[in-house]
Amino acid sequence: MPFEEIQHTADWSLRVWAATLPELFAEAARGMTALAGARLAAAPRTSRTIEISSLDIEGLLVSFLSEILYLGEEEKLAFDEFKIQIVENRVSAEITGAAIRSIDKTIKAVTYHNLLIRQASRGYEVEIVFDV
Repeated sequence: MPFEEIQHTADWSLRVWAATLPELFAEAARGMTALAGARLAAAPRTSRTIEISSLDIEGLLVSFLSEILYLGEEEKLAFDEFKIQIVENRVSAEITGAAIRSIDKTIKAVTYHNLLIRQASRGYEVEIVFDV
């Protein structure tokens, strides 16, 4: 898996890496779902479209993940398939998933704490801290 939980004193933190920015966003969303221990119902499958812009790429990632958290909270949905396009500071995504069958932990928010998307030997990398 191209993400791993890392130790954080008060919240939960995740290190994510991918070859491209769209893949980084998708893996961050998958990692967030895995960190929460969310399990999806087998059917029916459902899709949503997300269109977000931000002043910078880090803000775009926080807004993207926050929208997915919102859909989980309000519509009881989680997502495991992502078609993402990023142009400048705008993301357009078709996300597909299903109803949340069960969840172990609740993530309240995605934070900006030490958030920096950087290029690394394996493409792009970021550490994300979640408020719980």
